[in-house]
Amino acid sequence: MRSKKPFFAPKSISVIFVTLLLASTLVPAQTQQATKFKVLQTFNGSNGALPEGQLTRDAAGNLYGTTSEGGKGICSNYGCGTVFKLNKNGKQVWLHSFNGKNGRTPAAGLLRDATGNLYGTTVEGGDTTCFSLGCGTVFKMDKTGKETVLYKFSGTPDGWFPEALLVEDVAGNLYGTTYLGGASGGYGTVFKVNTKKKETIRHSFAGPPAGGGDGAYSYDGVTRDAAGNLYGVTFDGGAYGAGVVYKLDSAGKETLLYSFAGGSDGANPDSVLLLDSQGKLYGTTANGGNSECGGTGCGVVFELTPHTDGSWSETVFYTFCSLSHCADGEEPDTGPLALDSVGNLYGTTYFGGTYGAGVIFKLDAGGNETVLHSFTGGADGAGPAGVIIDRTGSLYGTAELGGDTKCAVDKQGCGVVFKVTP
Repeated sequence: MRSKKPFFAPKSISVIFVTLLLASTLVPAQTQQATKFKVLQTFNGSNGALPEGQLTRDAAGNLYGTTSEGGKGICSNYGCGTVFKLNKNGKQVWLHSFNGKNGRTPAAGLLRDATGNLYGTTVEGGDTTCFSLGCGTVFKMDKTGKETVLYKFSGTPDGWFPEALLVEDVAGNLYGTTYLGGASGGYGTVFKVNTKKKETIRHSFAGPPAGGGDGAYSYDGVTRDAAGNLYGVTFDGGAYGAGVVYKLDSAGKETLLYSFAGGSDGANPDSVLLLDSQGKLYGTTANGGNSECGGTGCGVVFELTPHTDGSWSETVFYTFCSLSHCADGEEPDTGPLALDSVGNLYGTTYFGGTYGAGVIFKLDAGGNETVLHSFTGGADGAGPAGVIIDRTGSLYGTAELGGDTKCAVDKQGCGVVFKVTP
């Protein structure tokens, strides 16, 4: 998995000094909005620990998600990870614990089908002949929390370590990504698992430079349009080594839609893409945008627009750390972004905000940001991992750390599930 720093990781004195010098010249459109924040569930290890993926919600308001550690399985100090169901009030309905053989370390959210079955990936576990911890799985969970392992990755050429939010086509086939493995140097794959549990590689990333500028390390998964095209990002690779946005058609042919240059346009895209009704794509980058955050940039929200000649153009929708001390957020992560009926975008940053523990943000159609909540790193959590939105405009999400500070290494907490009501 991608490593993450503790939320309180200090910046160097020189970086803070530069930030203060620039603060007077930065005049972003940014506001605070009064909202009601509520913790629905606090993880304590036995009921899960360290949620890293986005939630899924059904029509009755039940919430489904994963924790990368915790549960009853014996894999580490905090278990092998879990899948959970909470009712609308945050009470646990059921909990599934991984044990290694049936998967380990689920780091993405869940896909829920029309009949209520859940599908997901685990980064490790499964076939333990593929490294000592296993190379990951694709799994199915029925309505009661009973698991079926659909596929166990073996490394080469089928891929290693899926950290992907899955998508489904009308026939029930599942699509996702692995961030390592494949047939082209180990830079990751896009895969398909059909209804008979057979895996097919749709694309093996070749990476730079021998790969001709192809992408490398696709962590997050893909988005699918009505025609069967898949869209995704890679964290590295491309013409400048700062990541790409790619498209795979229904035949598996890849087209690189955009290569990040690593400057003001962003670097290292790190979220599942959001596809709107006009065919535009929205996503986030972990780095780039400006010279803050140690010189690597604090990340951006970007928009990709298709044109009639087949080309695509990128527009930076928002650059983070445009305020002193990154009060507006730093390093957006995971996703995908959420979109409401009037075109506002919602998401989270892993760091930044008033307390450095991340924010929930809103961007209007003009790219103006509103911080809806700054995490304190205490009972409300730290390091949020994206949000979903319901018909009333309420937001739901997870924070990887914070909550019960007795549950964690260095007393950082094992995370929470939260709700934000406008």
